[in-house]
Amino acid sequence: MWISDKWKDFELLDCSGGEKLERWGKYNLVRPDPQAIWETPKSDSRWSCRDARYRRSETGGGSWDKGGLPESWQISYGELRFNVKPMNFKHTGLFPEQACNWDWAMEKIRTAGRPVSVLNLFAYTGAATVACAKAGATVCHVDAAKGMVAWAKENAVSSGLKDAPIRWIVDDCAKFVEREIRRGRRYDAIIMDPPSYGRGPGGEVWKLEKNLWPFVSLCAGVLSDDPLSRRSDKRKEYLLPSKGKSSFIITFVPRNQGGERKMTTVELDMRRMELIRDIMDTDSIEVLDKVKRAFKRAVKSVQTEAYGPVPGIPHTIEEVKADIAEFEREWDEGTLVTYTTEEVIEGLRRDFPWLKKYR
Repeated sequence: MWISDKWKDFELLDCSGGEKLERWGKYNLVRPDPQAIWETPKSDSRWSCRDARYRRSETGGGSWDKGGLPESWQISYGELRFNVKPMNFKHTGLFPEQACNWDWAMEKIRTAGRPVSVLNLFAYTGAATVACAKAGATVCHVDAAKGMVAWAKENAVSSGLKDAPIRWIVDDCAKFVEREIRRGRRYDAIIMDPPSYGRGPGGEVWKLEKNLWPFVSLCAGVLSDDPLSRRSDKRKEYLLPSKGKSSFIITFVPRNQGGERKMTTVELDMRRMELIRDIMDTDSIEVLDKVKRAFKRAVKSVQTEAYGPVPGIPHTIEEVKADIAEFEREWDEGTLVTYTTEEVIEGLRRDFPWLKKYR
């Protein structure tokens, strides 16, 4: 697990009761976070003397109680500088937990010993774009939202990259990649941070569980023959920093080397809900939500009253450490086990027979 522990201008101060207390530079913000399920005392005085709080509305959405908070201010991460702007849906334009991924990308670029081109898709306000450009890469920044691309340009200027070799593109990411394939353009690294749900500038609908795997497959067509990689040249890899989740590594074995594209074990969770749809033979939101809640309950305990143990999921700290150690060993040896979609569905049917309760 990578931890973003080098921040000076950002700090998670406390979290409780579905909210988190954070320091962004000199301002303390309170924002909703459904993962803060514990009800610990909010004893830190900064909860009550916060500079702003985002309150959800019972009818959907929400708003900021800003007080004297400015519309925007800047914070730094090492040699990078970003413009923070509290906006709708509780966001600030930056995901600090991704800093470890910025560090990883910058290290890869600086030690490559050659010019590096990077394609950043669903690039948002450009934190990864700025990091890669600062490390010396040529970057193509693509996002469907014109306002986000403008914000990313501001971040580049703030980081001293006004004249850096960055292409700024407002476009649907899939359509842009298709055009790049036709143009014959190739990139040494691809970064993407796709949303769970979204719409392109032409109204195109994006659903993560349905569109991500075909999209990643499409992106293989713009990856160079000599990409940045932790493994040998026989494999092409993508790092997908994912908001609120673990990062995913997607691995491709080129067809011209006799390889068959498969899902890595790390990618399975990304397609879990799609696979459950196949198993349950239903698109009912109610059924799928029940299954999702059942997964959460089962994972919390080795032996729950209703469901019993869940095979193959680590529960104790020791099991998690052993699982991580085994993954890292297989990663380094190049022996990480992969499965086809059919194999995964068959395994889930075998190991999770209690899913049938929710049909």
